[in-house]
Amino acid sequence: MLEVYELLIVIVSLIGLWIYQWRNPKTNGKLPPGSMGFPIIGETLEFMKPHDVLQFPTFVKERVLRYGPVFRTSLFGGKAIISMDVELNVEIAKASHVPGITKSIARLFGKNNLFIQSKESHKHVRNLTFQLLGPQGLKLRMVQDVDHLARTYMEEGARNGFLDVKETSSKILIECLAKKVMGEMEPEAAKELTLCWRYFPRDWFQFSWNIPGTGVYQMVKARKRMMKLIKETVLKKRASGEEFGEFFKIIFGEMEGKAESMSVENAIEYIYTFFLIANETTPGILAAIVKLISEHPKVMQELQREHDGIVRGKTDKEASLTWEDYKSMTFTMMVINESLRITSTAPTVLRITEHEFKVGDYTIPAGWIFMGYPSVHFNPEKYDDPLAFNPWRWKREELGSILSKTYIPFGAGSRLCLGAEFAKLQMAIFIHHLFRYRWSMKTETTVLRRFMLMFPSGSDVQFSQDTKVENSS
Repeated sequence: MLEVYELLIVIVSLIGLWIYQWRNPKTNGKLPPGSMGFPIIGETLEFMKPHDVLQFPTFVKERVLRYGPVFRTSLFGGKAIISMDVELNVEIAKASHVPGITKSIARLFGKNNLFIQSKESHKHVRNLTFQLLGPQGLKLRMVQDVDHLARTYMEEGARNGFLDVKETSSKILIECLAKKVMGEMEPEAAKELTLCWRYFPRDWFQFSWNIPGTGVYQMVKARKRMMKLIKETVLKKRASGEEFGEFFKIIFGEMEGKAESMSVENAIEYIYTFFLIANETTPGILAAIVKLISEHPKVMQELQREHDGIVRGKTDKEASLTWEDYKSMTFTMMVINESLRITSTAPTVLRITEHEFKVGDYTIPAGWIFMGYPSVHFNPEKYDDPLAFNPWRWKREELGSILSKTYIPFGAGSRLCLGAEFAKLQMAIFIHHLFRYRWSMKTETTVLRRFMLMFPSGSDVQFSQDTKVENSS
């Protein structure tokens, strides 16, 4: 009996020691204040509670009031630092290059993915991507395709009386990229590739348990199927001599011209990630922008005026948009910039710290997840009445900018989103074609954020029966 009692004491002591060590991680200095929560779970459940997209999470706001602008926590089984300090966010964005992702997302991307490997491999794929999505690539390769797809899907929506903004934007994006990347695909393969997206849950940031029934299990399963489809298409095209899309030509052109070439497997991993990142960001943001527009009649009126003017300026009212038309959408870009400012309430700097950082008397250890929130977007010293949706505040600003000290919706440092200009192009063209019709969005449509954007009631716009806007010459 005494031996059992002693064993229980040992077990309880070990559990107590484990909990103590969990809540008091070792460091070479003094950790920022905060709580590590329960072992393994940490404070994840509170962190992931849905919140209004135009507000920072309650989790963050409460802890900033309690601990200050930089605090520690534990999320998804990992140690994390959350920061509302703009200078620190930019410093770590520039100094650290490894993306701050959970194990579930690492599985989703794949361990050999060039986006999350070394600084050099990431720089290489950024250079490749820039050839497709840089200003010259967008002007030469993207405007007409995005315009054609947006026009086609908008006409279909008008005939049906409605369309789902997020879903439609996703279709436009995937079809446009698939054509540019893969070239022509067999209809069944293209259809199956599109269907695979349905198996990706909206909550990327999850615990990493890969067991049947979990979101991670669904993601991994869909990833394997998508990789198989892409690989089959690539190998078949290479064997038959069929033409690749423009982007694969860029990749394989690099391969032929360099001794250290990207393998076919790496190229397929890269293309898969390219699709994944693009599809999980732009459609949700665009749906949130349309919701904001629908709630502000003066904004709708000014957008209508701008896009009517673009159509009136054309001899052929059904002619395709040009790069010059896109660059003339001044107020549209003001709306997009303002929408990005106030919907950027998720971390825009997400890194694994590569070495220790000193923050006053505190030390941020190496190897921790760092989440930097863009609090500067709501600083009344930088933005007058910062909680108000006011596109006109951008009237005297540089509309083409995607990064400044007071505007970081696309992140900063070496991980600055390279698809930012493509995202803004797609948003602007979608808005243009939407305003060729009379439309509205249901008042009960809500936009929430659970790290990723959520639309509990969908993101449908309704078209009037007398829907086509007449543009007089």
